[in-house]
Amino acid sequence: MSTLLETIATVRRDVCELHAELTRYELVVWTAGNVSGRVPGHELMVIKPSGVSYDELTPELMVVTDLHGTPVDGDSTVHWGNPGLSPSSDTAAHAYVYRNMPEVGGVVHTHSTYATAWAARGEEIPCVLTMMGDEFGGSIPVGPFALIGDDSIGRGIVETLTASNSPAVLMQNHGPFTIGKDARAAVKAAVMCEEVARTVHIARQLGEPVPIDGAKIDSLYERYQNVYGR
Repeated sequence: MSTLLETIATVRRDVCELHAELTRYELVVWTAGNVSGRVPGHELMVIKPSGVSYDELTPELMVVTDLHGTPVDGDSTVHWGNPGLSPSSDTAAHAYVYRNMPEVGGVVHTHSTYATAWAARGEEIPCVLTMMGDEFGGSIPVGPFALIGDDSIGRGIVETLTASNSPAVLMQNHGPFTIGKDARAAVKAAVMCEEVARTVHIARQLGEPVPIDGAKIDSLYERYQNVYGR
């Protein structure tokens, strides 16, 4: 059985490595965006530090916080080695999601171009692709406008996604946030969100996309999530 220190080290490594996927798929610029992961079995999370370039990230720089976003250093017997860096400015939002959605093990935020363009219009991405039926179970919804600094963004994420099959939400005038059973699943959702945002945008330049019937969307989602996608 892994010790707490070993578990944290594993999550730190995974979260660090997954940031490379954000740059690989061109979902972020400069130091914007972040990945976090829940520490399984504990009221803890690991998140990217604020203001550190992606090419400088290491597992040791990932910040451990409690589920209220406060950095923690362990107890008298275990030191978790927080590097003295501030956690991401989006930490309060991530922490709120973990507190209120216990099934979520990973959260991602990007400002990816096409998804953020939909968010700037306050417009959901309609389900006009079978890929969307598979991955999102319908349209990608828009969450309310909220300012960074407290858990307002987190509340908007939870309120919106609790009523949706989608693992992605477009926070109005801000950008996409995605969730998953672990950090890797949340990163996949961020990649797929940008892909469908781009494709549907292009389709609309050619004409009006054809919506998929709701029953067919449900069938696509059920098959992909419980049979094919597994």
